[in-house]
Amino acid sequence: MPSPALLADIGGTHARFAMAGSGDGQGLLDGSLRTYPVDRFDTLAAAANHYLEETGSRPARAVIGLAARIDGDTARMTNHRWVVSVPRLRETLALESVTLVNDFVAQARAVPLLGHSDLSLVGGPDIAADDGGDRTFAVAGAGTGLGVGLLMRRAGRWSALATEGGHAGFAPASATEIAILQQLAADFGRVSNERLVSGAGLVNLHRALARIESRDPPPAMAPEDVTAGAGAGDRLCRRAVETFRDVFASIAGDLVLTFGAWDGVYLSGGLVPPLLPLLRDPAFRKRFEDKGRYAAAMATVPTLAVVHPQPGLLGAAAVAGDVP
Repeated sequence: MPSPALLADIGGTHARFAMAGSGDGQGLLDGSLRTYPVDRFDTLAAAANHYLEETGSRPARAVIGLAARIDGDTARMTNHRWVVSVPRLRETLALESVTLVNDFVAQARAVPLLGHSDLSLVGGPDIAADDGGDRTFAVAGAGTGLGVGLLMRRAGRWSALATEGGHAGFAPASATEIAILQQLAADFGRVSNERLVSGAGLVNLHRALARIESRDPPPAMAPEDVTAGAGAGDRLCRRAVETFRDVFASIAGDLVLTFGAWDGVYLSGGLVPPLLPLLRDPAFRKRFEDKGRYAAAMATVPTLAVVHPQPGLLGAAAVAGDVP
């Protein structure tokens, strides 16, 4: 039986911890979940040690999903200051082993474990019945940043590929989006997809649209201010969230073409549940399928929103089940 495993899902805003709850590593121990703001701690080791002291847990190993590119035994977070070292974590936390994975490897590995109630169809067809054969899915998630992963089953075995697809270049598809690109290029130089499809991206979109209309944007605006304003009927906020939706849909469609993910796209991340009514708008699928000569093929590809509260930890548990 695998040794007890500490699980972590570390993003740019929150650090989530739990313990693997079954011998095969494919569950979370009831009552073990804790969530902390990452800004509360100077290091990941400090956050993890606080969790272990608070819960009295004594794991032998850890599987950590991290919003960062994993480079051997180290990782530097993209949207936070933490630099993570496997040897340092292993020593500080007195663990036998530490496994770092990109957070969207964890998000992708969660997909086979998700039940019907953990998913919400976002237009288009439903996922085809599982015949046990080869399958290829893309996973894209908007939160503090924009994550992208690939999930494949070959010869009966699931595997996930880490990518930094959220940092691919933004490709505008309308005159308004070209104008937004020009505004953001003035701010950032190169404009990646994450500059639009993320929490900060909502604010960037609102600011860019205000400038296009020769209006002064509020000096200090948070993503929740944009979504709340859209819900309250503010026209500029509504345009920002609709542009977010359209660009997210276009990115998701591009992933199908890039990865050959014809079996479906899973939409994950902290912004997906609150924006689910917007994603269910037919405009999302229209933009998703708008791929020229491949439009008819795109219409057959399912898009599903992940509404499970902790898919990153669930995926870390799946990884833990593979790592003795």
